[in-house]
Amino acid sequence: MFFLAFAEVQLVPDGTIFIYIALILLMIWILNRTFFRPINRVVESREKNKGGRFTEAETILQQVGEKQTKYNQAMLEARARGYETIESERAAALVHREAKITEVKAEVAQKFEQESAQLQTQTTEARAAIAAEADKLAEKISSNILRA
Repeated sequence: MFFLAFAEVQLVPDGTIFIYIALILLMIWILNRTFFRPINRVVESREKNKGGRFTEAETILQQVGEKQTKYNQAMLEARARGYETIESERAAALVHREAKITEVKAEVAQKFEQESAQLQTQTTEARAAIAAEADKLAEKISSNILRA
């Protein structure tokens, strides 16, 4: 045994390598037939049996995704309709405001014209009254001067 520990290891390939390769391939073939195929069948059958639950879960997840998409689409449409309603209401309010402003401007212009005409009339009357009063005063002053 002590002798084998110090024996020189020969790493040069010779003709026995083909025998070893053939033995390894034969062992792989035998293990596949007797060991791995039955295990793979059991694993596949388990996957198929579990697949029923997983497919149901996947179906539910798919339905949830579709409903989420429909919900998001409905929300976008509702927001768009809301924004359109707000915009139309704002436009209607703006038109109403402009109409009111135009109406008030016309009313103010009419009142201004009326007041201007009234002021003009009062000015004319005041000038006539002042002129008449001035004539009376001038006559009174001249009669006072002539008497004195």
